[in-house]
Amino acid sequence: MKAIKFQFLKSLLFITLALSLSGCGHLVSNAKQEFAEDLSATILSFDDPETIKKGVPAYLILLSSMIRGEPENADLLESGAKLYGAYASGFTDSAESKKALANRAFDYASRAMCIRNQQFCDVKKLSYFEFEKLLATVDKQQAEHLFVFVSSWAGVIEANSSDWNAVAELPKVKAGIQRVLDIDETVNNGNAHLYMAVMESLLPPTLGGKPALAKEHFDRAIEISRGHNLMAKVLYAEKYARMLFDKKLHDELLQQVIDADVGPEDQILVNTLAKQRAAELLLEADDYF
Repeated sequence: MKAIKFQFLKSLLFITLALSLSGCGHLVSNAKQEFAEDLSATILSFDDPETIKKGVPAYLILLSSMIRGEPENADLLESGAKLYGAYASGFTDSAESKKALANRAFDYASRAMCIRNQQFCDVKKLSYFEFEKLLATVDKQQAEHLFVFVSSWAGVIEANSSDWNAVAELPKVKAGIQRVLDIDETVNNGNAHLYMAVMESLLPPTLGGKPALAKEHFDRAIEISRGHNLMAKVLYAEKYARMLFDKKLHDELLQQVIDADVGPEDQILVNTLAKQRAAELLLEADDYF
């Protein structure tokens, strides 16, 4: 889940004023990006997920209107991809809505990546081996952009998990996440490790799963975030400890989340959601184990 930034009313007024000016294309572009970044930051710092759930849809539409006005602005497209992807994975109630929002997030991320590197424009048509060769050309400066792209792709697969055509693309996503880890594991506060940990936890050991590798990625994600990303511990408990029926580890991780504070400003929303999920998982633990 997979990042959002904001200082809201000030930026909204700024963008309204900027858009009313004529002949100031660069100013408008900067204003739009500042608004998108400030919007993301404020959402991440909110401690009431219900308010975010009810309030953000209007700003998704606003952000889409900005992108429509500047369809070649890669930074703006990435901001749209992150916000749509976050809302799709964390807040929408219906399966159809989740699919639509995840698809839009991936569309924006794909267009941004294509603008930055034309070799990515038709990436879905590439074979796995062609895609691997392309990934090898991505350097550290592009690591964050690649992460936005592949994590948005993962969101589409998650939203369409009953579609085998979508699921068949998972190896490419995994290869993309691995490339991010190879060139800069700290991108997005170590969340590439979290994506990989979850993917390595999809299957139990008897079916070819790699729980030891998943554990390494969970531990590294927590280490890189200095323990501030509580969702990493929740997923550690839910995906790894439950798979191995390790109730002691499961309960310890979830209790650590419940006992922790909400962390730094840019983690408040995610950690509030993590605390809610930890309480739910702990409540049903006796039934599961």
